[in-house]
Amino acid sequence: MAGKNKRKLEDLSVDEFMLSGFDSGEEDDCEDEESTQQKGKMKKPAPQKTSVKKQGKASEHKDHLSALKSKDPEFYEFLQENDQKLLNFDDSDSLEDEEEDEEERMYHRLPSQLEEADDDNDEVETGKKDLKKPKEGTKVTEAMIENWRTGLRKEPTAKLIRDITQAFKAAVATTKGDSEELCRYTISDSAVFNSLILFCIKDMHAALNKMLKLKDPEKGQKKLILPSSSPRWQKNQIDIKMYIAGVVQLLSSLTQSTVVAAVLRHANQMVPYYLCLPKQCRHFLKSLIKHWSTGEETVRVLAFLALNKICRNKQDIYLNPVLRQMYIAYVKNCKFTSPNTLPMINFMQRTLAEMYSLDTQVSYQHAFIYIRQLAIHLRNAMNLKKKETYQSVYNWQYMHCLYLWCRVLSTIYPSEVLEPLIYPLCQVIIGCIKLVPISRYYPLRLHCVRAIILLSANTKTYVPALPFLLEILQQEDFNKKPGRMSIKPINFAVILKLSKTNLQEKAYKDGLVEQLYDLILEYFHTQACSIGFPELALPTIVQLKAFLKECKVANYCKQMRQLLEKIQENCSYITGRRQKAAFGVGDVTAVAAWEKQVAEEGTPLTKYYSQWKKLREKEIQLEISGKERMEDLNLPEIKRKKAEEKKADKKEFKGLFESDSDDDDDDDDDLFKSKEGKGDSDEDDEGLEDLSDLSDDDDEENVDDLEEDDSDGDQKKPSSSKGKAPKKMLSTELKEVADGDEDMVEDLELSDQD
Repeated sequence: MAGKNKRKLEDLSVDEFMLSGFDSGEEDDCEDEESTQQKGKMKKPAPQKTSVKKQGKASEHKDHLSALKSKDPEFYEFLQENDQKLLNFDDSDSLEDEEEDEEERMYHRLPSQLEEADDDNDEVETGKKDLKKPKEGTKVTEAMIENWRTGLRKEPTAKLIRDITQAFKAAVATTKGDSEELCRYTISDSAVFNSLILFCIKDMHAALNKMLKLKDPEKGQKKLILPSSSPRWQKNQIDIKMYIAGVVQLLSSLTQSTVVAAVLRHANQMVPYYLCLPKQCRHFLKSLIKHWSTGEETVRVLAFLALNKICRNKQDIYLNPVLRQMYIAYVKNCKFTSPNTLPMINFMQRTLAEMYSLDTQVSYQHAFIYIRQLAIHLRNAMNLKKKETYQSVYNWQYMHCLYLWCRVLSTIYPSEVLEPLIYPLCQVIIGCIKLVPISRYYPLRLHCVRAIILLSANTKTYVPALPFLLEILQQEDFNKKPGRMSIKPINFAVILKLSKTNLQEKAYKDGLVEQLYDLILEYFHTQACSIGFPELALPTIVQLKAFLKECKVANYCKQMRQLLEKIQENCSYITGRRQKAAFGVGDVTAVAAWEKQVAEEGTPLTKYYSQWKKLREKEIQLEISGKERMEDLNLPEIKRKKAEEKKADKKEFKGLFESDSDDDDDDDDDLFKSKEGKGDSDEDDEGLEDLSDLSDDDDEENVDDLEEDDSDGDQKKPSSSKGKAPKKMLSTELKEVADGDEDMVEDLELSDQD
């Protein structure tokens, strides 16, 4: 067709070409526009300016196509056959309309009328929001739970497990108060909640194992069978992940210890599933450490079992961070020590030491860092010598950390990795004793010595702890009469520092002697089978003999004399066994074999210690139970009257008993004045009542058998009841007392003569 058009143009003259040449050009343009429009449908729209120009020629283009029918009928027929859309396109939109559309696209036009806000519109909007939210979940009932239970026991399927996990998720959401959380089920009844949780705790573990076709581990098999080894794990992983995450959330929201213990038992069964999901396992470990450090006794034990189980199976991943978090939790929760919290602190010590025993390399890194931290605190206190730095060392957290590392090194011994840490730890403990060596900190010294004895006994390392105990016998004057009496004894196990009032009490010296007896005996028990025991005990024997010569208190002398006899008996036994030995001192293997044989046979001191330990534990239990009984009793309290009340009583009863009232009132006034004066001088009194007027009588009962010259010391003390009362007595009363004594003596003389 192009060739035909060209031939026609050749036949035309110039005038004819000028008249009809543009039409043929337009025809060519039409063909080009047809092709460009077809391509434009496939490509992106052109820039806005050009599109406006092209779209404005739509009606003009329609006219050219209609003219094409008369000028080139063959080409028109070709278009009808192959491109019918091009001939029949819509030319209704004019140029102005297209320009207006383009402007509307480019710029926003305000509406001619603003619509008012109607309730209907709000309802439409809320309806749209409601469309986004799912419908209300299905309410869980007891019948549904029973159906789930029977289905699980018959054949657990993936759909059934999914329904149960969705319901469990809804139950956990109610405990957290997350009402906005999207759940398929809803739980509104507490009975349904309890039965659902109980059902999951009892049946879910066995059902999951059955669904995944996991084999039960054999009795002797220690390694866990991980659920990820099952071919069905990938298909059910999302539901299992949702379930065990819900168990962790449930643990964090529960408060009742019995319920927490039940959920922890179930979580302990689910440990293999946690090991397959690291993120959920980290959250689970965090919750376990919290329960281990702050929970009730049963909860602590169950949390520790789960921690130990996880760390044993994934040591390389979890052991290091778990030990760090457990140590931090231990330090946080041993800040305050009382008879109630001390057993929990001891439990944390022992379990944490067991965790450190899993990997000695990791334990060495932790022990080195934290023992060095303790040493830095001690060094700062020794250099700066300020109250704040002393308090950074002389506190319960520091003391319990020393106890912990002594127990860790004792538990893991023998270990070549941790053995080099024994010496620096002992140096830190000895430096802590020597930091403030005064009588008010004797309880702290006793705690340090007890830690040294623990470390020395279990690591078979000689640490000189006796000088710190014998120094107390030298510094303290046990013959001095106490200025106060106390209602209850001092519990040295839960105090670090004594007040000035405690130092004046009789219970302080009684408890101190008892503690010295216990620790000296315990230390010698650790060395009782040593071949050098006689030489080790010689300084202590000399010191105890000197104490017995100076001390005049019968109870103290009785305890120390008994201790001295047991030490001397053990010395004579070891000496007799040594004389029969056929090896020299330098033969280390022979000495070790000899000591082992002596330990198997037993020594007098070890036999006595075993009996004493049993009796001592019974005494401690009786003391604890006795304190509990005393707390239940409502004992009457002595309330002293103030001076103003006393004067008011005197005015009220002035007319009564005129003959003796003056003397009696004067005596009573003197008594209360002396007591009030003593009470004001005691600034550090910790709530114990001032019974100093009774102390003289009790002390005389203890010392009457030893000496009668202590009455001079009593006269020096301000005991007004003895000093003033005899001067106010009438002469007739004195005669009656004298006559009574003489009659008694005459009766005794007659009986002797007979």
